[in-house]
Amino acid sequence: MNPTDMTAVELVTAYSSGELSPVEATQAMLDAITERDRAINSYCLVDEERALAQARKSEERWNTGYSKGLLDGVPISIKDIFLTDGWPTLRGSQAVDEDQPWDVDSPVAARLREDGMVFLGKTTTPEIAWKAVTDSALCGITRNPADPTKTAGGSSGGSAAAVAAGLGPCSVGTDGGGSVRIPASFCGVVGFKPTHGRIPLFPASPFGPLAHAGPITRTVEDAALLMDILALPDPRDPTSLAPFPTTFRGEIGRDVVGLGVAYSPTLGYVTVDPEVRAIVDRAVQAIDAAGLPVTAADPGFGDPIDAFELLWAAGAAAMLKNFPDGARDKVDPGLGKVWERGEKFSAVDYLDARAVAADIGITMGKFHLTHNVLLTPTVPIPAFEAGYDVPPGSDLTGWPQWTPFTYPFNLTQQPAISIPVGRTSAGLPVGLQIIGPRHSDDLVLAVARYAEHVLG
Repeated sequence: MNPTDMTAVELVTAYSSGELSPVEATQAMLDAITERDRAINSYCLVDEERALAQARKSEERWNTGYSKGLLDGVPISIKDIFLTDGWPTLRGSQAVDEDQPWDVDSPVAARLREDGMVFLGKTTTPEIAWKAVTDSALCGITRNPADPTKTAGGSSGGSAAAVAAGLGPCSVGTDGGGSVRIPASFCGVVGFKPTHGRIPLFPASPFGPLAHAGPITRTVEDAALLMDILALPDPRDPTSLAPFPTTFRGEIGRDVVGLGVAYSPTLGYVTVDPEVRAIVDRAVQAIDAAGLPVTAADPGFGDPIDAFELLWAAGAAAMLKNFPDGARDKVDPGLGKVWERGEKFSAVDYLDARAVAADIGITMGKFHLTHNVLLTPTVPIPAFEAGYDVPPGSDLTGWPQWTPFTYPFNLTQQPAISIPVGRTSAGLPVGLQIIGPRHSDDLVLAVARYAEHVLG
């Protein structure tokens, strides 16, 4: 099997048997990036020398019968939001000065490095990860491997596109309103947003309680393994949670038959593309028929878009005020408008929006007393033309208007995963979202693994 087609678990198995070496796998990924990424633009930085040096050290460990970690020698990419020692973190912005020390690892980069994973490079993001498509004046447009005329989604679009195109088996992205799950759905891969604080962040995100980090992979098992690496507390994040008492990979095979599963195809207020709805309906019906009964139920809250957009704009303004003089003239015009809006809100406005988030969290807490998990479409539409923030020809004005299934669960800080469940007649991937109560990351992964198995 070509290493670019292998999952992280398959690569580790091949290393253990001697069938494949980390150097061979890494070189195959680097060759694939050279050959394929020009059409997709998923990477903004590739460091062949460093990647091969890390792979050689991993190969030495495997040759002596000692692996450093769970995914020692497995190539991975990192979204260009996470500080990574030795590489600039420009966040997709022309306003960030590249000429400065880059000698700190974020918790994400530190845990991956400690595990012995091989860093291929950094993936593209819109400026400061502010929107649900991936393009910037600094890095250009990131395109969908399923159809390069379409968007990969965002803001972790580079990560999702890289994984979908075989340019690395896994990546880590950020998710403040759907930024892991949206591109996972559009590109046909797995994207998991764990409970807030489960993966520590440093520096603290200006988007505060909305901000999560999460793995993007081809399988739920790979996502669970990455969670076992990433979900360790870090003293630099005061919101980081205690270590998970067992392992996420060990929990994904648990018996989920008998759980209470709800399906809300619209959340009570979303208009869904008919083809997307039909694909998700069929997936839910298959899960039900396989022995995990599904009940139709809406959680019972209205669209919180106003509260979300206020919190999002306030976070963007908080970050951008620390940018160098003249930055306002350099940033994405759409981001500039968000910046200006965010500066107009008061502390009372912010706390009112947080109260809306708390109310939805309470509503979902009550909902989960009856329904262990909630199923929805991940995104109500398939991927649209690349280079636009909203579907061209629509009457939409901002990205949250076409992502109504994802941002509510950033407000509530709940774990949520997107898994691929089919393709439209045009060949565009569609995702199913699975949401669980806060701190039920293991449950969400287990249900996702069950659904993945049922759907083949």
